[in-house]
Amino acid sequence: QVQLAESGGGLVQAGGSLSLSCAASGGIFSVNGLGWFRQAPGKEREFVAAIRWNGDSTAYADSVKGRATISRDNAKRTVYLQMNSLKPEDTAGYYCAAQRTVRLSTETRAYDYWGQGTQVTVSS
Repeated sequence: QVQLAESGGGLVQAGGSLSLSCAASGGIFSVNGLGWFRQAPGKEREFVAAIRWNGDSTAYADSVKGRATISRDNAKRTVYLQMNSLKPEDTAGYYCAAQRTVRLSTETRAYDYWGQGTQVTVSS
C-alpha cells in the first residue's frame, strides 16, 4: 500500500501563486509515476499534471500548461505542484495520485492510490 498526503491548499487571489505538496509513504517501490488531479463541485475529476519518479517524463493538461510546474524530490518522497497566474476556474479539490504502470498516464483509472485531497480556492 502507498499512502499519499497532500498539503499546501488554501485561498488565493486571482493572479496569485500556490504550491502544493504530496508526501508519499509505504510501498512506494511499486510506484512509477505520480499525478495531480482536481475536482470542482459538480464536475468530474480531471487531470492536471504528472511526473515519473525518475523525472524523465512530465505531462500537463492544456488548461494549466505554462502556468503549472510539477517536480519531485526523491529523497523526500515528495511531489510538488507549483501553479502561477491562478484563475477562479482553478478552484477545486486537488488530489495526488500514484500509478504503478510504467507509462505515464493522464487517466484517473490508471492510478492506483489516491490522497485525501486539498482545497484550492481562487477568488476573483
